[in-house]
Amino acid sequence: NEFSLHYQPQVRCSDDKVVSFEALLRWNHPKLGQVSPARFIPVLESIGLIEEVGGWVLRQACRQLARWRRHDPELRMAVNVSAIQFEDPTLVYKVATSIESSGLPPDALELEITESLVMRDFEQTLSTLTRLKELGVGIAIDDFGTGYSNLASLARLPIDVLKIDRSITSLIGDEKGESIPTAVIQLSQALDIDILAEGVEEREELDFLRARGVQTYQGYYFARPLSVSALEERLEIGRARKTLKKVS
Repeated sequence: NEFSLHYQPQVRCSDDKVVSFEALLRWNHPKLGQVSPARFIPVLESIGLIEEVGGWVLRQACRQLARWRRHDPELRMAVNVSAIQFEDPTLVYKVATSIESSGLPPDALELEITESLVMRDFEQTLSTLTRLKELGVGIAIDDFGTGYSNLASLARLPIDVLKIDRSITSLIGDEKGESIPTAVIQLSQALDIDILAEGVEEREELDFLRARGVQTYQGYYFARPLSVSALEERLEIGRARKTLKKVS
């Protein structure tokens, strides 16, 4: 019972309305304190527990979203899927079971896979993503811009969202560097894929994204990942426009 989930809002660029959350696993060890996912996720993978813990994350995130959707039925949830989870032949079944048990519509859930995972075994990736899409869930490519995608292959995948990595978002404000996020945005638009910019920390970055038609963003400019209680303190319930108060 030392694991918990924090949630980072994903926000619509046009009006700063929260439309989704990304579920993020946290470990509060009684002696070590907060242990970084960069430390404990590889351990979970190496000792064969990542599928079990990943399944718990998926079920918890779905149940939490079901509670929040009582106040805003349009909210969605994004959950990361590791490479080992993605190779599990029962993944689609586990996703379907989590959705069904929580009472969510399938399109309320979005699964995030990394760009590097996509290219490991493209045909197998395509098959699994196609089955997940048939289930009705959304698919996002996480950390886009940090790997080495075959763009021709990318166009064949049933992708809903490209998440632009912080390393690319951070180039906004640099006269020469801005050509890279601009090119990535144009590529996404040409493929008719929505864009979510990660790691937005400055108003200048948000203005840049808005001007280029980016749909959503997440980052410290709006809010850090927060616990359920911290988010619910900021969640405006029972109003016509349901959103989160911006966190400084």
